[in-house]
Amino acid sequence: MSSAVLVLEDGRTFRGTTFGAQGRTLGEAVFCTGMTGYQETLTDPSYHRQIVVATAPQIGNTGWNQEDGEAASAQDPNKIWVAGYVVRDPARRTSSWRSTGTLQDQLEAQNVVGIAGIDTRALVRHLRTRGSMRAGVFSGDALGTSEEMLEQVVDQPSMLGADLAGEVTTGAGYTIEPSGDARFTVVAVDLGIKTNTPRMFAERGIRVHVVPSNTTIEQVLELNPDGVFLSNGPGDPATADTSVALTRQVLERELPLFGICFGNQIFGRALGRGTYKMKFGHRGMNIPVIEHTTGRIAITAQNHGFALEGEAGEEFDTDFGRARISHTCANDGTVEGVELISGSAFSVQYHPEAAAGPHDAAYLFDRFTSVLQEKK
Repeated sequence: MSSAVLVLEDGRTFRGTTFGAQGRTLGEAVFCTGMTGYQETLTDPSYHRQIVVATAPQIGNTGWNQEDGEAASAQDPNKIWVAGYVVRDPARRTSSWRSTGTLQDQLEAQNVVGIAGIDTRALVRHLRTRGSMRAGVFSGDALGTSEEMLEQVVDQPSMLGADLAGEVTTGAGYTIEPSGDARFTVVAVDLGIKTNTPRMFAERGIRVHVVPSNTTIEQVLELNPDGVFLSNGPGDPATADTSVALTRQVLERELPLFGICFGNQIFGRALGRGTYKMKFGHRGMNIPVIEHTTGRIAITAQNHGFALEGEAGEEFDTDFGRARISHTCANDGTVEGVELISGSAFSVQYHPEAAAGPHDAAYLFDRFTSVLQEKK
C-alpha cells in the first residue's frame, strides 16, 4: 500500500497507508465513538467538511450495501459526505449477506481520501486534549514536505463561521408519503436531513414535504402543513440567519414545531439563545441525556460540534411565551433540548431517528404526532 500522512493544524502528524482514494483532502478532524454504523456515518450530511476518525479499531467488516445510506438530499442516498476517513485497521474481508461491495471500493469510487494504519487512540486523545482542529490527509502526488502540507492545512477556513447547510440541502422539494392513510402533513426544512427521518414520520401516518433550506414562510404555508420540522445539518448555527428567521415566522403563526441537532440550535436561536463551538463535540451512539421534567435518561446517537447556551432546567422568557432547557447531557451538562412550556414547539440536540444508534428517543416522534393531533 502507498504511504499517507494525516497533518493537524498544530503540526502533529500521523503516518500510515492509503485508505480509499489517493490525493488530498482538507477538513476539520473529529472523532466518532460509534462501534457500528460506519456507512450511516459516512453518508450523514452533518459530517460535511469533516475528516472523521473512527475510534472502533476495525472498520469495514460488513462491507457496503444499498440500504443503509443516509444522504437523503443527494440523488444517491449512499453519497459519502465526510471529507476524509481515518481508521486503524481496515477489514481485509467483507462478511454480510447484505453487502454489495467493500468499503475500500466505495471510498475509491467516490474519491474519498482516507488513511489507515495509524494509532487512532493517540490521535483521539490528542483531539480530546487540544480540541477538534483543521487537518488534511495527503497521499500519492499530493504528498509534500511537512511544511508544505501544514501550510495547506492552516490556510483552509475554520468550521467556526462556516455556513454549510446550503451546500447539503435538497435542490428541489419532494414528498415522502405515509404508510397507510395520511393523518397529518409536515414540512421538513432540509438542513442536511437523513433518510431515516421522513421514514419515521411516514410510519406514523405523516406526509412529509421536504423543502430546501432557503424556503420562505409563504412557500411553507402553501403546503398547508399541520407542523414544521427542522432537520440536522452541518456548519455553524450562528450563520443560519435565514433559517432562524423562518423559524420565528413559523412560531408567530403558532404552528407546531419539532427540531433535531442543527434544528435544535436554530430553534434555540429563534428563542433568543446563543450558540458556541464545543471543544471536541459529541459524536457517537452511547451519549446519556437527561430529560428534566421526567428524570428519564436516554442513551442517544449524536453528531454535533456546536451547542446552545443554557443550564439544566433553566426557564426564560421569549417572544413566543415561556421556554425552558428541557434536556442536558449527563456527561458534561451540554444543552440537549429546549421547549416552549406550552408544549407546541420543542427540539433536541441528538438523533431520535437513530440511524445508526439506540432507539431510546424514538418516542419523540410520537410526542410530536400527539402535538399535531391536539392542534388539529
